[in-house]
Amino acid sequence: MHQTYETPLNSRYASDEMKRLFSDDTRFKLWRKLWIALAEAQKELGLDISDEQIEEMKKYSDDINYDVAKQKEKELRHDVMAHIHAFGEQAKKARPIIHLGATSCFVTDNADIIIMYEAMKLIRKKLVSCIKVLSEFALKYKDLPTLGFTHFQPAQLTTVGKRAMLWVQDLMMDLQFLEYVMDHTYLRGVKGTTGTQASFMALFDGDEEKVKKLDQLVCQKMGFKKSFPLTSQTYPRKFDYLVLSMLASIAQSAYKFANDIRLLQHLKEIEEPFEKTQVGSSAMAYKRNPMRCERICALARYIMVNIQNPLFTASVQWLERTLDDSANRRIAIPEAFLATDAILNLYHNVASGLVVYENMIKRHIEKELPFMATENILMEAVKRGGDRQDLHERIRRYSMQAAQNVKEFGKENNLIELISNDPSFGLSREEIETILDPKKFVGRAPSQVKEYYEEYVKPILEKYKDDLDFKSEVNL
Repeated sequence: MHQTYETPLNSRYASDEMKRLFSDDTRFKLWRKLWIALAEAQKELGLDISDEQIEEMKKYSDDINYDVAKQKEKELRHDVMAHIHAFGEQAKKARPIIHLGATSCFVTDNADIIIMYEAMKLIRKKLVSCIKVLSEFALKYKDLPTLGFTHFQPAQLTTVGKRAMLWVQDLMMDLQFLEYVMDHTYLRGVKGTTGTQASFMALFDGDEEKVKKLDQLVCQKMGFKKSFPLTSQTYPRKFDYLVLSMLASIAQSAYKFANDIRLLQHLKEIEEPFEKTQVGSSAMAYKRNPMRCERICALARYIMVNIQNPLFTASVQWLERTLDDSANRRIAIPEAFLATDAILNLYHNVASGLVVYENMIKRHIEKELPFMATENILMEAVKRGGDRQDLHERIRRYSMQAAQNVKEFGKENNLIELISNDPSFGLSREEIETILDPKKFVGRAPSQVKEYYEEYVKPILEKYKDDLDFKSEVNL
């Protein structure tokens, strides 16, 4: 085990559920189910296939003789043919009709689509669960003022909850994208070697209606309403790009969230969960590194770069098909899902255990709010009879003096003290501090959080209420 390479996505990051979906066992069992569905549909439409043959196929649908398949693939250099032979060795009476009229992509492409669809259902479950825990956090802290940043420089105040609900909105957009892709996921269906259904036209003596019905029946038996209207030998490889773009969109949202938490953890305002026995650094024992968020960012970069694979693969599918998609897709598609799965496990874990340091947030506000409140102070002083131009110049000079006090001498911001000591303003320190109430500077942020939750998030949580039992774990 320790002498060969093992992808970290499998050994360290992804969930057992997602790994199982992309396993050989899932894939090859689906091949056999597809062969059974094809035989059943062909029988229903009049081909000479017996119930006994179909029952024999069903008997061995989950009992794959891998040793035979492996040996046959060494001989034939063709994985589908190897499994046809292996299936035929078990279901001997059905051997003549297994894969009748089909091309390899009948099983490979249809199975890949089914696996991706099931994987998207798992992604959806975890995505909705992240939306739930993060929106609960946003509601809890919707009224807590915090220093806003643009360019990572202090800006107008917002609230902790408003910032969190912006992260939620990103995930909601990803969910819309995911729902669109799932709604437009179709099987390749029963289309023949180059997508013309010529082989099936021969089997059914040119009866186009039966050939069309065959395609519909197989889709229905595999749990899908329809197939792609047109295919070449493969389903449109552009679909892979659409799927992986959606996963990359989730990765981008997770990256933004995790990167923001990393910045906030540096400011000592909000931290990701940190376990009692967790070690932050092998050298610096005091450190509390945001390792989970850093891992999210690392995996997210991998996914965002990975969308180049299906993009180029789709663009170079010569005419009806070329095989240089195969090896690439075997890596790019499963790993995109495994990595996204790992990210959402981490996202949910972090969002469920965020630690907020309200006193540190308050301290940062107190350092910067006096500068931001100068316009409010100026207006109040003018109301009391002050000269606007004179007071503006005084505030400018005091602001420069206070900034120097902070930046050059490392002292506290004394702007309020300077203004309150100047009788020209006619304001006491207590009156100025009333003006400086942080809740007066957050605008509609608390209302925006509540409104967004009620109008957009709550209906989604109700729609997917049966998917909200997800509990995340971080293995390593």
